Amino acid sequence: MWLNDTSDLVAALKLRGAQRVALQFPEGLKRQASAYAAALKTAGFDVLISGDPCYGACDLALDTLALADVLVHFGHAPVDERQNVIFEPYKVDFAPAVLENALPFLHGETVCLVTTIQHVHRIPEMEAVLTSNGITVYVARGSSRTPYRGQVLGCSFNAAKVPGSGMVLFVGTGLFHAIGIAIATRLQVIALDPLTGTAQEVSGNTLLRRRFAVMEKAREAQNVGIIVSTKSGQQRMALAQHLCSLSPHATIITMREVSPDELLNLGFDCYVNTACPRLAYDDQVRFPVPVLSPPEFEIICGVRTWDDYAIDEIP
Repeated sequence: MWLNDTSDLVAALKLRGAQRVALQFPEGLKRQASAYAAALKTAGFDVLISGDPCYGACDLALDTLALADVLVHFGHAPVDERQNVIFEPYKVDFAPAVLENALPFLHGETVCLVTTIQHVHRIPEMEAVLTSNGITVYVARGSSRTPYRGQVLGCSFNAAKVPGSGMVLFVGTGLFHAIGIAIATRLQVIALDPLTGTAQEVSGNTLLRRRFAVMEKAREAQNVGIIVSTKSGQQRMALAQHLCSLSPHATIITMREVSPDELLNLGFDCYVNTACPRLAYDDQVRFPVPVLSPPEFEIICGVRTWDDYAIDEIP
């Protein structure tokens, strides 16, 4: 069972003078809540647990924080500055030698290395494996949303945009990040799953074909809902207002949870998502009507060309 030594956390909470502590876990870690609550109660704190869904550091339980002195958010790094919030990342270990499985795909001598928050603590060892095999490795810092070297998010691929790198090696599970990197950088991208050892080249072409079909269907829409998230790190009202100005048929809609049922009930012919960028790309098959990204809506409105297609990122 994953349970970090809580001594540093207890010290940090006492330094802040906290008495009542709120805990928030993403879906995959929620079963750890009771163990952490018990440890903090033993240390003398009152504890609240947020039971609402949580999809990342952009989705802080601020309502629960209002009932406590400090919120401890587990599993992620901060995407913005927040008072009275402590972030406790979740580390997933693996043997760095697994990177040797990617070597047959690394044809050049310069590689940009990126990964997710769960594996950033292994960056130095990963660099060493690649360097020992004659590869020049670039590991960059991204935006303010990705505070660690080499860290990428599903909404921020800046750490992969390193001038001079010939290709990108993404180390992590799943292919969404790797596909996003391929579209954002237009470079060759190799994805290595460090848990299975599987390496493969990734292209964004299939996703782009799907998105083109969605955009063509969206051209028939008589009305458009511009979705604005009310979540702490996703709210992009200025962007939504810009998008709304592009069409007389567009209206801004605020939502906390973007679900197929809610979109169906609202009844718009098409939506533009300014909340979590992954919603449009990952969940389109679940939605009753087209859900576009902001750059896609700009293409539909004629202020951007298809050749200038860009994956949606949050600065």
